[in-house]
Amino acid sequence: NEKALLEAKQEKLRANLLRSISHDLRTPLTSISGNASVLLKDFDSLDNNKKHELYEDMYDDSMWLINLVENLLSVTRIEGGSMNLNIEHELLSEVIGEALKHINRKSVEHNIKVENNDELIMAKMDSRLIMQVIINIVDNAIKYTPEGSDITIKVNKKNGYVYTSIIDNGKGISDEGKKNLFKMFYTGGNIADSRRGLGLGLYLCKTIVNAHGGELMVKDNTPKGTIFTFSLKAQEVTLHE
Repeated sequence: NEKALLEAKQEKLRANLLRSISHDLRTPLTSISGNASVLLKDFDSLDNNKKHELYEDMYDDSMWLINLVENLLSVTRIEGGSMNLNIEHELLSEVIGEALKHINRKSVEHNIKVENNDELIMAKMDSRLIMQVIINIVDNAIKYTPEGSDITIKVNKKNGYVYTSIIDNGKGISDEGKKNLFKMFYTGGNIADSRRGLGLGLYLCKTIVNAHGGELMVKDNTPKGTIFTFSLKAQEVTLHE
């Protein structure tokens, strides 16, 4: 019975998600409440640097939680089959700019730049979901490359599609890693910061891009590093005089 099989699969997904989420929510929430408790108790005796550090940690943790929740909302919508794309014609430069505002604050340790020779490149997309794709891939690049690495976002148009590439010059990804990258809950296994654990990022990106009729690809950068590229259907720009 196909319906029963599908329901069993969705039930298993939900159980996996709940298990992962419970673990993943606990750490940043404990950290936020711990830092808030220190500030409440010792506010007058803490110097400004220490206060600033505690506020920064709380901010980072809450930004991370927001991103996690966005990912979960997206993945449950997709898995439930209710991925109603709100397709509009959007300028890629604007969507990238907006996404970069939501990047992990640790990105200041990386050189992130956008190379877009044609600011007027438009594509058909659900901008909220495509922002999520860009945030996840850039955050991933930040997480897996050393401080001071370059992360470049390039946009170009070819044969009716717009290609957005996120290029880093980090250590790169092994062929074995590339095979597993887009599986749910895969997290590369060597993350120093264990709380960044929910491996929904790239699985979700691929699912979102596929739902748009595009593709998400990964290849090696030369001499080193990784290039993620996703395609979307292009929209011709009509300028109203």
